[in-house]
Amino acid sequence: QVQLVESGGGLVQAGGSLRLSCAASGSFFSIFTINPMGWYRQAPGKQRELVATINRGGNTNYGDSVKDRFTISRDNAKNLVSLQMNSLKPEDTAVYYCNADSVDRSKNYWGQGTQVTVSS
Repeated sequence: QVQLVESGGGLVQAGGSLRLSCAASGSFFSIFTINPMGWYRQAPGKQRELVATINRGGNTNYGDSVKDRFTISRDNAKNLVSLQMNSLKPEDTAVYYCNADSVDRSKNYWGQGTQVTVSS
């Protein structure tokens, strides 16, 4: 049984920073059957949108609204993906979801979501 565990969400003032992490949780061997790939977010009343992705080779992709402020990274040994969020804005307020693919790319997984709230 493999689960995605997200952490780092919370309440922060505009201009502040948060760091989100996503890791596969389970047995030592099972955690490497899936690859956390990145983050998406969904604000109330809006569609889920891309925030940032990173593959195991380190290639990254960012949504236009965050590319100059957020940085995604990964630790392949720990099978963990992190998202450093700087210069946060109220419009960044959303539930942030970690996304992962199985190693054979046959399945897709979502974390439970972590709330990020940015106050004015």
